[in-house]
Amino acid sequence: MSTSARLRAALVEELVGKGALADPAWRAAAAAIPRELFTGSYFRPVAGSFPTSFRPVREGEPGWLEGVYSDDTLITQLDGRVRPEHVAGGSVTGSPSSSSTLPSLVLRMWQRLDVEAGQRILEIGTGTGYSTALGAHVLGEAGVTSVEYDPVVGEAAAAALEAAGFAPRLLIGDGLRGDPDGGPYDRLIATCAVRYIPVPWLHQVRPGGRILATLSGWSYAHALALLEVTGPGEAAGRFLPGFTSFMIARTHDRPPRPALALLPGDERPSRIDPAKLDDWTGGWVAQLAVPGAERLGAGAEQILWDVSTGSQARTAHGAHGGWSVVQRGPVRLWDRVERAVQRWQAAGEPHQQEFGITASVAGQRVWLGGEDGPGWDLPI
Repeated sequence: MSTSARLRAALVEELVGKGALADPAWRAAAAAIPRELFTGSYFRPVAGSFPTSFRPVREGEPGWLEGVYSDDTLITQLDGRVRPEHVAGGSVTGSPSSSSTLPSLVLRMWQRLDVEAGQRILEIGTGTGYSTALGAHVLGEAGVTSVEYDPVVGEAAAAALEAAGFAPRLLIGDGLRGDPDGGPYDRLIATCAVRYIPVPWLHQVRPGGRILATLSGWSYAHALALLEVTGPGEAAGRFLPGFTSFMIARTHDRPPRPALALLPGDERPSRIDPAKLDDWTGGWVAQLAVPGAERLGAGAEQILWDVSTGSQARTAHGAHGGWSVVQRGPVRLWDRVERAVQRWQAAGEPHQQEFGITASVAGQRVWLGGEDGPGWDLPI
């Protein structure tokens, strides 16, 4: 057995042990597809660096293949252009813009989508092509269409898929527009995060079909939603257990902004512990309340900044205990966050799986408990 096959078999057993790989068809796909065809060289974050720097791990060097077969996300591009082969030596800083997602998450998502032979699948975000190959292995390449925004990334994925023996339909373009010429689809799976469910998706998946996508925002909190299309342009669903995150789609990412300047404002005591925003669901609830704001800081010292209005909020330990908040601008960001977090606390601080979502051309709303419960409109 080759080193690649041995490491691949070990990874499959690890994923089975984690409960990430229960379906025999997906287990066979994970055992058959060489991940190294899709990752090539990759970046590893340098521990303790700030801002985070990344060290290239080059194809063939010691430890490279072991890294490929770890259950980790492997970063393959920074800042929309820098690939490992572009870095001559040492490390480099930048924002991850493309990656091979950790195999356990990819396989969990495919299994949660509950696909069946003969169905037509639209994948948003080809990336390296590894997820696409898994889908093609189980469903047949004729049933899979994948859309990639970045032409360079898409070209590399096409070459890797060909090397692996697959030829699914591949498109280069804005995945948030879906595939205007290819619907209707039975399933849609997104391997990038979005601020809301793009309206074209709601029309390109047939009634009764499913959409699996991660909702995120400019504070980079995440939640994985599974929706059923209930009619043309309409869908409803629930958020799923666990902790799923993806890079946000480039056309949904926050716009460029100047350097942050903290300015004076109105001060008062905070009605909530700002550290609640560090909780996985607490931070997501806060993002729902102020979708136009970016969140910085941690613990008692949180900063919210809405670039479009100039509104700011920043918290700190209070002089006599508790916490204080300073706000300025037309949008009282912390007031909105407090109300949202208090509603969540009143419900017992549940995980995202207690939330649901409804989407139509008229608007999109995330709600807690039931559709008549507390809710927040998504920023369409």
